[in-house]
Amino acid sequence: MRILLKFTIDCDADAAWRAVHSPRAVAELYGPLLDLAPLAAEGLPSSWRPGDDAPVQLSLAGVVPMGRQLISVSERHTSDSRGAVRIFRDSGIPLTGPLASLDVWDHQMAISPAPGDSGRTLWRDRLVIGGPTAPALWPVLWTMWQWRAARVKALAPTWAHDPEHDPEPEYGSEER
Repeated sequence: MRILLKFTIDCDADAAWRAVHSPRAVAELYGPLLDLAPLAAEGLPSSWRPGDDAPVQLSLAGVVPMGRQLISVSERHTSDSRGAVRIFRDSGIPLTGPLASLDVWDHQMAISPAPGDSGRTLWRDRLVIGGPTAPALWPVLWTMWQWRAARVKALAPTWAHDPEHDPEPEYGSEER
């Protein structure tokens, strides 16, 4: 079973690509509805890289445990008629909780410049699930993905500004 989303967001493709690699940005997508906490003693990395496997605990509003999930990261680069497409893939699996009855979890996010070179990003999101309970869980996950899409659209403008790479001159200084 599949959930497919396609929309544009108000940030450039490089900022969106950094965001899908950021555990903090991903956690913000689900908040405040779901909380994502690391299970590993060293916590989550500042940025996910291909080959990373990160076990996390999901909880409803940070209070009610919803199960554990293994996030398994890979990526690939391809192109389509509009140019470069970068794909971030989480092929981990729910380990405990209601989603653990799924035996297929394949979440891919494709990031590319939006048509017209507008400084915006075309975001394509695909979740494939499988298993005996997939038909019952699909409506719940579809609803969650609609929430997630709204959060991506709302948060994307904040991804575009990277203060440590865009220093502002100090007050009173002059550029020469």
